[in-house]
Amino acid sequence: MRDQNSSDRAGHLIGHPIGSVSRRTFIGATGGMAAATVMPGCTTSQADRSELYYQSISQVAALLRSGELSPVELTRIMLERIDAIDGKLKAFATITPELALAAARKAEDEIRSGIYRGILHGIPVAYKDLFYTKGVRTMGGLAINRDFVPDYDATVVARLADAGVVPLGKLNMTEGAFVTYAPGFDIPINPWNESYWTGVSSSGSGVAVAAGLCFAALGSDTAGSIRWPAMANGVVGLKPTYGRVSRYGVMTMSESLDHVGPFARSVEDAAAMLQAIAGQDENDSTALALPSTDFSDAVSGDIRGMKIGFDPNYGIDEFGSGLAEAILVAVAQMEALGAEIVEVNLGANHELIEETLDALGREVYQSHAQSFPSRANEYGEMFAGFLAGAQSISDETYAKGVEQRRMLNLAFEGELAKADVVVAPTGVSFPVTQDQLRGAAPVVGDYLSQTPLWATVPANFAGTPSLTLPCGMSPEGIPYGMQLLGQRVSEASLIKAGHAYETSTDWHRLHPAI
Repeated sequence: MRDQNSSDRAGHLIGHPIGSVSRRTFIGATGGMAAATVMPGCTTSQADRSELYYQSISQVAALLRSGELSPVELTRIMLERIDAIDGKLKAFATITPELALAAARKAEDEIRSGIYRGILHGIPVAYKDLFYTKGVRTMGGLAINRDFVPDYDATVVARLADAGVVPLGKLNMTEGAFVTYAPGFDIPINPWNESYWTGVSSSGSGVAVAAGLCFAALGSDTAGSIRWPAMANGVVGLKPTYGRVSRYGVMTMSESLDHVGPFARSVEDAAAMLQAIAGQDENDSTALALPSTDFSDAVSGDIRGMKIGFDPNYGIDEFGSGLAEAILVAVAQMEALGAEIVEVNLGANHELIEETLDALGREVYQSHAQSFPSRANEYGEMFAGFLAGAQSISDETYAKGVEQRRMLNLAFEGELAKADVVVAPTGVSFPVTQDQLRGAAPVVGDYLSQTPLWATVPANFAGTPSLTLPCGMSPEGIPYGMQLLGQRVSEASLIKAGHAYETSTDWHRLHPAI
């Protein structure tokens, strides 16, 4: 049922001063910091070696560059943490200690000799298990790929290697980046509450970053699979503009919808990751030829005069008063920082969005045409059923979907053009069972009905960037997440607004107690 009080508050937001939100309203909107089991972040000077895993990349990078901490010592700390707690969390599909320690020794030798590659030099990271990694099993959550070992690196993996990162391993994901997990594959566990959703496809990436198992991770987003896990696990997830980041050497789900982007525990850290992986690639014809952008310049903290778009009615019915209130407080905070709040209308035909996505499902079948239906018995029931249906999508239906997508994009991008950044909810995590996540009928239907594709898919259709970051906590102690949406190649604006908001709150400093 629609919460009338939330509706009234939302309706009065535009055109009224919203910077003076009371402490009572703030605590009520977010559930209060004490409602969740959390531990606050600590400064580098306060942290002993056992607490380094929750520090920011910039904090740890300063220690590495100064020689106060060695990349090898840091890598051993991270590997020990993975060994201690990932048996329960199941974020990792494959751990690569030998590769990690070899990269750490190389980084240590280079830094000691005066060769410093930048902020990521010596930083332990991990990859969703659909990024080709030379000599390392890469499964994509698929039984047909259990023994697949690529002989080259994905472009983004190679670029991060050039930046000097330490690769800890590959992260668990859903079957073929779809919505359920294949039989026999581990399901990542939400570190905030083991009975709650982890956000599907890039779930291992979200869990690993939230739990302090790596400092950043790579994921992919076809319909929300960077933003949902970021929201559900209380971290930052950045889906860049389509083509901003190369997809060469990345297992394809949907050729026209797939995006590659980073997970991190702060907007600044996500910007550093994007800086390393963005750029044109001769091996990927969809990679954009854009002028070089220094995303660190966007981490300024000053958003005075920036236009922040907001639709006070968007998502209130579907997400409930808790997230709605948290978004209101976040917008109020941005206004207090000097931004101008302008009204936009994100309302769209939810059924049309899902119908269009269904039609584009033919691209998913095309990505599996060499193995489906010839090896259908090796697929999970849910994904096999989807592929069987997608196989029969006609040229006419697909063409209709492409046209509907074009019309939806015109409306969506028209609203984005009214502001520098648009604020919207990402979604809300919810209790879910292992049977639902495996796609066991009939309980899977209840699960799928709670994943609001209409909230995330428009940015995939349009290829526009979106940044998800924490904005509160539910009374049950589960993170709330909001999206910052922007026009094509406006990542710098999203980073600027996100960093300004983030550093004026403490949400990104809260971590699950494991």
